Amino acid sequence: MINLLDMDTVQIEVTNQCVRQCANCSRHVGHHQKPFFMDFEQFKQAIDSMVGYPRMIGLQGGEPLLHPDFEKMCEYASSKFPKEQLGLWTTFPKGFEKYREIICNTFYHIFLNDHTRDDIYHHPGLVAIEEIIKHRKLMWAVIDKCWAQQCWSASINPNGAFFCEIAAALSLLFGGKGWNIEPEWWWRTPKDFTEQIEKFCPKCGFAINIARRSSNDDIDDISPLNYELLKDTSPKLKQGRYKIHNLQTVQELEPLASYKDLEYRENIAKRYGIFLMHNEYDFLTPYLYKNFRITNL
Repeated sequence: MINLLDMDTVQIEVTNQCVRQCANCSRHVGHHQKPFFMDFEQFKQAIDSMVGYPRMIGLQGGEPLLHPDFEKMCEYASSKFPKEQLGLWTTFPKGFEKYREIICNTFYHIFLNDHTRDDIYHHPGLVAIEEIIKHRKLMWAVIDKCWAQQCWSASINPNGAFFCEIAAALSLLFGGKGWNIEPEWWWRTPKDFTEQIEKFCPKCGFAINIARRSSNDDIDDISPLNYELLKDTSPKLKQGRYKIHNLQTVQELEPLASYKDLEYRENIAKRYGIFLMHNEYDFLTPYLYKNFRITNL
């Protein structure tokens, strides 16, 4: 595990509503009876708690542009942080091109992926490592080296603040609260993560090598015990859109990163009359095309 300050980003999860229901979505879209939209007052609390944080603050979903207060959220975030510290994770969904100017004015960093390619793979987060590795000491050793916690983000959602964005998403499925959203919560180090690790990591599959699935598949992989926990509440499971995992590991993982093809992302951005340029942080900065007319609203 790594310190929160060693992560590139802390995500503020403003909704788990999305325009898609990808296979093995890390936010478990399709498994919730009702998606959440973060209350604007809680969003302000989340932004205020990050004051002094030296790295990036991201807005993520689901699809953040679906939030009815998206524009207000951008304005508030901009009032607290410079553009260079703000990022947006989005699909640029059709029908929301009206936000093109506020996106370019607010965010220096864009992570753009509409999940329409068959070679975009998602890791099966609902395959529980505790069902695969029965030796508890070995399981905890593998969890301690989890690539997702070391490469992705800490997170804030309506359940509080979390050391890992995947743990935050699992809290919405299995229950459990994060830390209070208060100033400087992000100073925590691995010794402070114990309660959250013990609650969420055993039910997660990100730390272990298990076969990934194309995001365009219509089903999720899930381990038997997690299926039993969710079968009575998950709409996606009730619809039969799942496969019970065989609990087998693999030697090599399919790459997640095909969507980093720049031409693919540039074509998505053109829908909004936006062009993208690589910045010094290896993200993309959005700029407006002049004389672009929105024709599909």
